[in-house]
Amino acid sequence: MIYSTATVPVNHPGEIELTREQVWKGLERKARDARLFLPAGLCTRCDVMEESATHFVREATIGGADLREIITLEPQRKVTFFQAIGPREGVIINELFEDEAGQLQLKFYCYLGLRDKQAGGPEEQAEQAQFDSDKGYKAALQSTLKRTRELLADGAL
Repeated sequence: MIYSTATVPVNHPGEIELTREQVWKGLERKARDARLFLPAGLCTRCDVMEESATHFVREATIGGADLREIITLEPQRKVTFFQAIGPREGVIINELFEDEAGQLQLKFYCYLGLRDKQAGGPEEQAEQAQFDSDKGYKAALQSTLKRTRELLADGAL
């Protein structure tokens, strides 16, 4: 199994300060269309296929892999991505919270396996290393916040 977690502060000196509501709008927008938030060409398709009062289903092609995810939103707090179809199975969560000092933080955590691969095998070990690397989900959190700031500055958020 793959378990990874990363937490980054939302606001840094010298950057446009983001409120919880602004970060939430960015997270919700990313959940509905990842193409705006991922490196160019990484996500080539991202469509909401179904929507209800409790969740929505999106289909996407990310890194050449076709995915189907069931996504739940806990407003202003948490986005949960359940991996229904694709190379991974399990859950990915983005959570917005205040730390003990009252500073806004954005946290990623996941518990995943690779479909049709040996648990703990070389493929999962490589995936774990990627998640934990400098180019893993900590970088993804930082790029999400950067893109949210850009959308805010452009008046698109």
